[in-house]
Amino acid sequence: MSQEQDRIEALRAEIARHQRLYHGEDAPEVTDAQYDALVAELATLQGSAEFTDPVINKVGYAPRREFSTVTHRQPMLSLNNGFDRASVYQFVARLDQQLGMGGRLAQEPAFSADLKFDGLAISLVYELGELIQAATRGDGSVGEEVTANIRTITQIPQRIRGPLGTATRLEVRGEVYMATADFSALNARQAAAGLKTFANPRNAAAGSLRQLDPRITAERPLRFFSYGVAEPPAAWQSLVTYSAQMQALAELGFPVCDRRLAHASLAQVWAFAAQAEHDRHSLAFEIDGVVIKLESLVHQAQAGFVSRAPRFALAYKFAAEEASTRLLGIDVQVGRTGVLTPVARLAPVRVGGVLVTNATLHNEDEVRRKDVRAGDTVWVRRAGDVIPEVLGPILALRPSETRVWQMPLHCPVCNGPVLRQQDEAAVRCTAGLSCRAQLIQALLHFCQRKALDIEGLGDKLAEQLIDNGLVLRLSDVFRLSKASLAALPRMADKSAQNLLDQIAAARTTSLSRLVFGLGIRHVGERTARDLALHFQSLEAIANASLEDLMQAPDVGPVVAASIRDFFGNSAQRAEAMEIAGLMQIARLDDRPAVAPQAGSQTLPLVGKTVVLTGTLSSMTRDQASAQIYALGGQLGQSVSKKTSLVIAGENAGSKLEKAQSLGVTVWDEEAFLACIASNTPPNTPSPTNSQQESLL
Repeated sequence: MSQEQDRIEALRAEIARHQRLYHGEDAPEVTDAQYDALVAELATLQGSAEFTDPVINKVGYAPRREFSTVTHRQPMLSLNNGFDRASVYQFVARLDQQLGMGGRLAQEPAFSADLKFDGLAISLVYELGELIQAATRGDGSVGEEVTANIRTITQIPQRIRGPLGTATRLEVRGEVYMATADFSALNARQAAAGLKTFANPRNAAAGSLRQLDPRITAERPLRFFSYGVAEPPAAWQSLVTYSAQMQALAELGFPVCDRRLAHASLAQVWAFAAQAEHDRHSLAFEIDGVVIKLESLVHQAQAGFVSRAPRFALAYKFAAEEASTRLLGIDVQVGRTGVLTPVARLAPVRVGGVLVTNATLHNEDEVRRKDVRAGDTVWVRRAGDVIPEVLGPILALRPSETRVWQMPLHCPVCNGPVLRQQDEAAVRCTAGLSCRAQLIQALLHFCQRKALDIEGLGDKLAEQLIDNGLVLRLSDVFRLSKASLAALPRMADKSAQNLLDQIAAARTTSLSRLVFGLGIRHVGERTARDLALHFQSLEAIANASLEDLMQAPDVGPVVAASIRDFFGNSAQRAEAMEIAGLMQIARLDDRPAVAPQAGSQTLPLVGKTVVLTGTLSSMTRDQASAQIYALGGQLGQSVSKKTSLVIAGENAGSKLEKAQSLGVTVWDEEAFLACIASNTPPNTPSPTNSQQESLL
């Protein structure tokens, strides 16, 4: 019992400290999810699922002494959190029982749902339509008076009119936040000026609003969303639903997020939450969940409040995308082109639903800019499928013995010399394929699906082949024997023969696959296709001058110089030609022949740059790209004045908007399919729905 009580007291102290750091100082050391885990542990140890402890029952934190204080006429409470479906079902079941709905609540259109913004809660008080007071939530009962600072946010009306706006007193509540693009720009300016950078947009918004000098706040790109009315005045009594209140606020000129759900069943709420979680990375601002409320204001009043939160609302939280953990060390990896990349080795931490032990630090300059050191406690972010990234250290937790990290002066794999070009951020090992790390990565690139497509040659086997001296250069792949392969650990005769069969099949390929597989810097799959179609032989590419290379589609000075450097190295040129001599180049490209020969002036998209956006229901991205190339067009990645055509599927976003603003021709999927059909010879297979995927 004494150990359990010690843990309870330690948790209470830790929770109180994090409350002070988050609410009082805008300098959190843990994420919301990590804080919530501490609270849940304390509740479990105390034998209760409710927030009964006075420490965790607090809302916010006491106002700073530097600010005047405001006592809220109606407390600004927090929200209870739910992290899974079970917690939401429990929330609905409790309401159903309390309202006497007899099990109908989940099926009826009884709910509203809003995005949960990650910002700072604010109260705005208007008298006879004039803004007279703005206050932070503070500890829920008493907040900080920040009226002068709020007046610098142009989105917030200073004056409102109309029967609903000119009541004796109207209190509007909402969230001050910072858009993600504005946050990045602010941090860049702060870093350039040698000033403190912010951990995330929420901290940036809170720190910007809670300035004693409104001129500083005015320089910060703050925004506002309203989300409710406290103590609605008499003129609002005819509005009997939450959504009606939100519509009224929008009509009065308050910013209201248009992504919300009204009069919904629980099934519709689930669909809304799933879509919001899927789209969270494409939004202009950060969200960390969805707020679910009873739609009826009468039902809200019946449900009432507990000490710290309303019973009628729940914050359904998404998986956390940021966490803090200890940086155990900084390792250096060597890539296919010799680039040395620093990688953070982390104490395991769950971020975005995945256990993270490593995260990218990008390059030497990035490590210096962020000043992360072994031993630091650092912020780690993983958004969606993005590779985990270290955002920066928590300086307050930095041990005194940490040392500034230095990039190695020699390759950590082969001990060869490293070089950093004057105009590059990358440090490279100059040993080329004599460096084991570079040879392994080059071999894997050579054999990948988009190159030679030798599926059986993966990471482990590549290491074995190189370590056993069977592959010392890429052409050695075609000299492997069954006996040498079968002698390798875990490689039986059948496995060896299967691999040899794949290698034999790979000998017959397209020029575009071979060019891509060589691993020339800056030459991706699309550029390899363009080079193959333009020059029509590897020898022609190797002999081309810089001027000749830049005649190929989308080949600029940087790409052309990289190609010349590759073939200007006599060893690399000889190896490339030897590989070509061991293979049969049967075609220039693998894309389907859906039209007359590529390059023909009769094709409808000759000389046109085409951009894909949105989702096409009838074909995949690769299939759509192939059709564009086969029709004579070139693919573009972004929309500009040089764009000839945009093909827009469902859920097309900013690219479509930019095309319309520039007057670029736009086709829908039906028009694209009609063009394909009119240029497709008989008996040519068309794309099917069996391989649908998004076009981003």
